[in-house]
Amino acid sequence: MSAAEGPLVVGVDTSTQSTKALVVDAATGKVVASGQAPHTVSSGAGRESDPRQWWDALREALHQCGDAAREAAAVSVGGQQHGLVTLDAQGAPVRPALLWNDVRSAPQARRLVEELGGPKAWAERTGSVPGTSFTVTKWAWLAEHEPESVRATASVRLPHDYLTELLTGLGTTDRGDASGTGWWASGTEAYDEEVLGHVGLDPALLPRVVSPGEVVGTVRDSDDLPFSRGTLVAPGTGDNAAAALGLGLRPGTAVLSLGTSGTVYAVSTRRPADPTGTVAGFADARGDWLPLACTLNCTLAVDRVAALLGIDREAVEPGTSVTLLPYLDGERTPNLPHASGLLHGLRHDTTRGQLLQAAYDGAVHSLLGALDLVLDEDADRSAPLLLIGGGARGTAWQQTVRRLSGRPVQVPEAKELVALGAAAQAAGVLTGEDAAAVARRWNTAHGPVLEAAERDEAALARIAGVLSDAAPLLEREADQR
Repeated sequence: MSAAEGPLVVGVDTSTQSTKALVVDAATGKVVASGQAPHTVSSGAGRESDPRQWWDALREALHQCGDAAREAAAVSVGGQQHGLVTLDAQGAPVRPALLWNDVRSAPQARRLVEELGGPKAWAERTGSVPGTSFTVTKWAWLAEHEPESVRATASVRLPHDYLTELLTGLGTTDRGDASGTGWWASGTEAYDEEVLGHVGLDPALLPRVVSPGEVVGTVRDSDDLPFSRGTLVAPGTGDNAAAALGLGLRPGTAVLSLGTSGTVYAVSTRRPADPTGTVAGFADARGDWLPLACTLNCTLAVDRVAALLGIDREAVEPGTSVTLLPYLDGERTPNLPHASGLLHGLRHDTTRGQLLQAAYDGAVHSLLGALDLVLDEDADRSAPLLLIGGGARGTAWQQTVRRLSGRPVQVPEAKELVALGAAAQAAGVLTGEDAAAVARRWNTAHGPVLEAAERDEAALARIAGVLSDAAPLLEREADQR
């Protein structure tokens, strides 16, 4: 037994590329054991994964935690949002899951918005204008292209729901993850029967939406899992809501998350409804709201540019007049699902390091453009931005955010914030505490603050100008090129 001061809990992060598990001391927030195992994503037109790989990866990650996992009293799963998991009557996947970054449902997204009243009506109804990431558009795509898969489907789940159900045997979800489907109404906090009827999805196929802090069940007896009998299972949530829990976010504090995708969000006590569709009106995992904007292309796109140039990801150089819009997988913010990368302003004296800096600038510009829309009017816009995710510790990312935002940047020392947030939620169901208060007690947001730099207005204006001028090209569908 580790020298823990309190009971142990497990927090899980099942992300696009891998599943991580942390065993955490509920009293102090100290990580006493960890494990991680990869899973694969298809390439080509779609982005799909076999959900059974997530379960295998979870079991492997837990086994890497050793005896500490057996001592855990509660577990919670945070997971990638939006993914469409279709299960047959035996609970087996009908087909690979359609992931958040699968943009094939762009035509269905456009039609759904038009057919159910337009962007404003959708924003008022669900809190968001559904784009290609949203689960409802993926279900519409599946119904159109694979009707046999729809007929074989006996239940529909999100990625975190799938793993939670395998742990407990019960079909549940939470308001945070449900709010990213497009079929959960934020005004009533219930499934929207009109939306479900329009896309032909029987609400009986969906999981029960549990309350924040509710114990959804206990871990089933299984030789495959290193849990003790009676281990409690918390609701779990989507990855961004879990990270917000992991930071112990209070309303008004802005977060930039630099991962495969990039997100900017803040907790709000006001229900968001942005008719432009830039901000998704997600719920958080506690009872408040999590207005959020997401870009599909962030660290992965910049790393790809560095690889094409044959240089290290930190080998940036200043002084560039080049604009690079790194929309390598289409884009969500701005809403350009058919876009590809665009390079403008190349000269004989342009260096590889300047090209790489332009890629960083293009990625950060998209996130900062949505920042003011995410924050409430009374938020302090001079306060430090919390920088998290895989890119947060990269010097080039830090300096680019400082230069283009003109704001100080704080980099929390805590790592694996999604799994930590899930662990805080698991601790909350044990102690009755608010999960965000648990994370604040753990001091997870502590970290160095980098002073504000002068905002690079010239670079922001140049990127915005190129984006505006190139709009007709970026909006073309692939078969028109």
